[in-house]
Amino acid sequence: MSVFEIICLVWLGVAVVVHFVMFYVTAPFGRHTSENWGPMVNNKLAWVLMEFPSLAIMTYFLFWGTNSMNSFAWVVFALWIFHYFNRTFVYPLRIKATSKKMPFAIMGNAILFNLMNAGLNGYFLSEIATSNQYDITWLQSPTTIIGLVIFFVGLSINWRSDHILINLRKPGETGYKIPHKFLFKYVSSPNLMGEVIEWAGFAIVAWNLPALTFAVWTYANLVPRAKNHHDWYHKKFENYPKERKVIFPFIY
Repeated sequence: MSVFEIICLVWLGVAVVVHFVMFYVTAPFGRHTSENWGPMVNNKLAWVLMEFPSLAIMTYFLFWGTNSMNSFAWVVFALWIFHYFNRTFVYPLRIKATSKKMPFAIMGNAILFNLMNAGLNGYFLSEIATSNQYDITWLQSPTTIIGLVIFFVGLSINWRSDHILINLRKPGETGYKIPHKFLFKYVSSPNLMGEVIEWAGFAIVAWNLPALTFAVWTYANLVPRAKNHHDWYHKKFENYPKERKVIFPFIY
């Protein structure tokens, strides 16, 4: 087993631990914002700063990596960059200005998280993967096509759900409302469900250990986060629909 594989497996183990811890420790940003975690950062700026490293690292490996352009590995890079361009530049511009800020500690943790995940995935694709691994046979295989479909279904769910949340309040309105449209009829956090689906699709397309590690990390982070949102909704609104699940329709 190589050093790189050991690092991936250790990082995978950390994800499992974090998953269970996050059911008891709520990350203090967004609706759960708390100033008890130290210095605060402008919310929009924090989103840009914490997501940019992931975009920058994968872009670097794509254009300056050893083997990135010697195969269809660029397709895998493109999926990642497409997601993170939106998350780094488009999403922060779309969210409404708010007095709420993000703790610097949360932003810092997110930066480290993105450095690690983008570093592992970018390094594998550009320095370890062979040209045969991502050749035309791989690109046309049922597994890759299914993974691409899953990726874009998840992406669409995430974007549509974010759009609903961003436009939930009319201009001048403040406070929180219960979303009812689209998959909000079934779960409290379809935006997070979309990301879990999206990166599961990415792992199927890439079919390597770092991609699997990132898919597990996405699940580990977002499922407890969705549970936090679900519990918050029930405490905030007495009339919150009791039949709604946390993140997966009819299941959890």
